[in-house]
Amino acid sequence: MRVSVGMSEVVLRVGPDHTLREAARKMADRSVGAAIVEHDEWPGPQILTERDVLRAVGEGLDPDTEKVGDHMSEKVITASPEWSLERAATEMSKRGIRHLTVYRDGELIGVLSMRDIMRVWTSDGATSSQAGATTSHPV
Repeated sequence: MRVSVGMSEVVLRVGPDHTLREAARKMADRSVGAAIVEHDEWPGPQILTERDVLRAVGEGLDPDTEKVGDHMSEKVITASPEWSLERAATEMSKRGIRHLTVYRDGELIGVLSMRDIMRVWTSDGATSSQAGATTSHPV
């Protein structure tokens, strides 16, 4: 399977001056775990992830005043729509990230998340010897 099959073509874009709460609300409304952050003066887009928002809130920062531009991940990893999902998952795992931006001919065409990969793999008939098993973990 290719990245183009699993990626989300709905790309949420926010500006660096949006508050973290505004960005989090938009991500929740669209059920996405990341937003692309763009600014005319930057050479390329950045990304704000759920993890970035959680880190700021966990540090006790106010999501109503903190700006996206101060908390986004500046290192955006790009994938080709022709990559295999296995290659994308490997890159994500090696780099400790959960989202890849997908470009074709220099144009942003989508975002691929670990959630997208799991959705495709599990709906594509992937099986496991553990199928149906449940595990409980103490809280």
